[in-house]
Amino acid sequence: MALVAAGLAFLGTAGAAPNGAVSPVGAPLSKPPARFVPGPCPKTPEPVPGRCGVLEVPENRAHRRGRTIRLAVAIIPAASARPAGDPVVFMSGGPGGDVMGDVPFLIGAGVNRDRDLIVMTQRGTLYAQPNLACPEIDRFYADAVGLPYDAPSTGRRLVRATKQCRDRLTADGIEVSAYNTTENAADFADLRKALDIPRWNVYGYSYGTDLALTYLRRHPQGIRSVAIDSVVPPQIVSLPWTWDSAQEGIGAIFAACAAQPACKSRYPDLPRTLTRQIRRLEAHPLTVTTPPPGGGDPVKVVLDGGALVNLLVANAVPAVDVPAALDELAHGHPDRFAQARAAGANPVIGEFAHGLTQSVACSEWVPGFSRSDLLKAGRRAFPGWPDTVLAQAPQLPFQHDACRVWNVPDRTPVQRVATFSKVPTLIVSGTFDAKTGARWGPYAGRTLPRSTAVRIPGIGHWVVPQSPCAESVLASFLTHPTSPDTACVAGLEPRPFTITPESA
Repeated sequence: MALVAAGLAFLGTAGAAPNGAVSPVGAPLSKPPARFVPGPCPKTPEPVPGRCGVLEVPENRAHRRGRTIRLAVAIIPAASARPAGDPVVFMSGGPGGDVMGDVPFLIGAGVNRDRDLIVMTQRGTLYAQPNLACPEIDRFYADAVGLPYDAPSTGRRLVRATKQCRDRLTADGIEVSAYNTTENAADFADLRKALDIPRWNVYGYSYGTDLALTYLRRHPQGIRSVAIDSVVPPQIVSLPWTWDSAQEGIGAIFAACAAQPACKSRYPDLPRTLTRQIRRLEAHPLTVTTPPPGGGDPVKVVLDGGALVNLLVANAVPAVDVPAALDELAHGHPDRFAQARAAGANPVIGEFAHGLTQSVACSEWVPGFSRSDLLKAGRRAFPGWPDTVLAQAPQLPFQHDACRVWNVPDRTPVQRVATFSKVPTLIVSGTFDAKTGARWGPYAGRTLPRSTAVRIPGIGHWVVPQSPCAESVLASFLTHPTSPDTACVAGLEPRPFTITPESA
């Protein structure tokens, strides 16, 4: 999924404004406020199969004569010779992920089987202009594999990198507060109109579900159906919420092991094993030199309690290997977890838009909940774990401190809102998802009366590309949004867990 940064160059080409004048990025936007300009596809490692262009929109719609931004768009044709007339538009995760890197997974899952597939870079992400990448934060995370995960000194380094990125972006004239879910949703509403599409179907995963539900609430026109995969309900997402999801996902893995006789016999009482290892590592971190999973020079990694938790939440070790990895760790063999941690030592600099992450998290997820609230949520989810681990939200460490320097306004009054809609909605969750727990799918569905919710056993984050059953349910839903065929779900069970010899 590594991408070529040079692909940004195609977005730098100025298009002709409607009056014949050139409208460079940063110049006042001419009416109409949004338009699609055909152009070449981004230069990605796997070529984008389709036609492309850019959507030009205001950076801040409250200032229509302000800066113009450009968002790369790709339209991938349907595989069917006789496709349906209503395409699927996809909303990627993150916030800050590269949607063009998701295209091979979407095609592999057959999302474009019977309909054209439309993808657009969310504002600030790779192949958009401007791009809110933060090489400063990328370099921090590369170094962080060799640092204690939740040490205050590590947090200070992250905050310093975050401030350096913000200072650089604002010096370039970027209004970081305009990179939020409300503006993001409006971009997709403008895209449908600019492409002259009467009706389309929306599919989003992870943060893309937060975005899809916001889009459905604020711009319901022209939406035939919505599919949300690994659900982040906008009305509930917060830092304390991450501990609930971690508890559910990790607990589901342990429960599935206990339901398989061979796994239960070989790895009894996994919750106790995990608690012991977290307490041990937090008190006495391991320093290991190990090669990254893909090969290369060995790197120094530090395994402490916080690092172990976040490797589990990120599914960095495959779920079927987790019981074996924990048992090996307890017997002095940390190799699986150490190698998974080493994978972070070589990020693709600039691939992920940390600037969008910070703008969304700091305006929509962090406000309204204190550090004390976060710690209390962690203690409820995992009693007996050290407070130093529980004080940091999974996947979002030191976020209160980072938000202090990112400094964007609180947007929770307009964003932390439930979506009420009668548009047919498919809700897909994986039982092993420790980022967005499976119970939050049906929770979002409480205000979506025409929704169908399915849970896929043994699958983690972003379900459809990992599950042939979920793929078929999505295809059926797109054909019959009010009555999808979900029969395949009933017979599903998690895969057998890895069983290692006792001598390991």
